[in-house]
Amino acid sequence: MTASYTRRSLLSLAGVAGVGFVAAACSKDPGAPSASGTAGPGAGSSSSSAAAAASAGSLEPAQVPLAGGVTVTVTGTALAAVRGVTVGGVVARDVRASATKVTFTAPHQAMYTAGSADVALFTTELTPTASANQSSDGNGSTANDGQSGATQDSAGATPTPTTAPVPAASSAVATTSLAYAALTDVDRQLEYAMRYWKDYNLAEYGTMNPIGGDCANYVSQTLIARGWQQRDDWYSRSAGAAHSATWTYCPAMDPWLSTNASTFGLTKRTIDERDKVKVGDIVFFDWNHNDSPDHTTIVSEVFTEPDGTIRIKSASHNQDGPYRDLDEMITVQHPGGKAWFHTFDA
Repeated sequence: MTASYTRRSLLSLAGVAGVGFVAAACSKDPGAPSASGTAGPGAGSSSSSAAAAASAGSLEPAQVPLAGGVTVTVTGTALAAVRGVTVGGVVARDVRASATKVTFTAPHQAMYTAGSADVALFTTELTPTASANQSSDGNGSTANDGQSGATQDSAGATPTPTTAPVPAASSAVATTSLAYAALTDVDRQLEYAMRYWKDYNLAEYGTMNPIGGDCANYVSQTLIARGWQQRDDWYSRSAGAAHSATWTYCPAMDPWLSTNASTFGLTKRTIDERDKVKVGDIVFFDWNHNDSPDHTTIVSEVFTEPDGTIRIKSASHNQDGPYRDLDEMITVQHPGGKAWFHTFDA
């Protein structure tokens, strides 16, 4: 168990009951002040003179990957009081400010969609929060992932903290804009995942929900978007009418990934190795401890809480959602469930 796994998480996992019947396995300047802490609803307020003097000009770089993670520098005037930054409404980390510039780490675009995003500078510190999940069951999917129990959006007990309010860009002391673009394989994978988490790509890949679940079909599609090519032992043709078990069926897909790990640059990891997990990695779940996976998802966010806890969010079909919380899935939704990863080495 890694240090990032908190006492709360251990307690929530301890003593959980066994699970029920599974219906079907789913196929900065040096020395400048740093910014950390919390923000209240009045975030962005400052003295009127400071607000009037502050201005934001050029950005470097002016374009960032959808997955974020790069340092952005905003050049301007009277910026020393800046303590918080949002990009497209998402709080940025690692904010540093001097009189003439502000640096921060760009967050991922909220839904991995290319386009322009407002960069808003505030004089109060802002706390990043994990992305909130959405849910949809308009595709005939099994809403509980093949097991009797609560769906994630309806579960009463949940370790997910309440999302802190984010101030509107209109209350910022200065604003500018930044462009997001699909620049990497991971960007393209997550761009696809977010485009089709709710509206299935039926024309190309059909749906496997009528034969047990569409989760593996969806994960396979995101890997194609990442740059993988179909093979004789992994394929889907004719809108899904012809497909390999390795494409659509979790118990076949998981060992196939292990067998071909060196080809694809993958490493299989346990849940205790979540500090090695990145956006775009693959997650498998076993609800009933029979060493056969019942569900698979794609990591859509790796979020580190202030106490060091690493939370994994993922996108999936059946349930359909863009930011499902891994720990909720194995404690609240499917008590006693297991999870593991196939992570990309690069």
